[in-house]
Amino acid sequence: MQKLNSFWYFFRQHAIFLIASIPIIIADQLSKLWIISNLEEGESTFETGFFRLTHVQNTGSSFGLFQNQNLILSIFAIIGACFILSLVFFMHNRFEILRTLLGKFSLGLIFAGAVGNLINRLTFGHVVDFLDFNYWPAFNIADSSVVVGSILLTYHLFRLNSKDQSKNEKCV
Repeated sequence: MQKLNSFWYFFRQHAIFLIASIPIIIADQLSKLWIISNLEEGESTFETGFFRLTHVQNTGSSFGLFQNQNLILSIFAIIGACFILSLVFFMHNRFEILRTLLGKFSLGLIFAGAVGNLINRLTFGHVVDFLDFNYWPAFNIADSSVVVGSILLTYHLFRLNSKDQSKNEKCV
């Protein structure tokens, strides 16, 4: 019975992280598989308009930087994913931001994005990008998840910092 209680305690503590990361990883992988099976590399769904689905094989990082550096980018993704897991699961009591729902949720989004692209790198040797707005490099759900998670985490850090500063000002 003790093991069952500790499992539920663990799940309750980290549910928001899991709720944020697992569906994003699944959606990212399913969308990439759909693109791979329906579009040849370089092929687009629409030839005109401001948005289209275009199958792009990205061997680099964001904005096409660090092309053909798959091994190094994979190593950084593994290190980053392990770091996030250790923060969330083992160090959550040490940092105030990791005791909040928004902090865990934003780290779940960043983790999901890193893992989604890492799966592609390890499986195909490149990341499948497909959301194409013509004026911006193509990206995918994992990329969007990292960006949204980073914005939320930054916002939350500033919010926590401003609360701490206002508490310090009241004490003086």
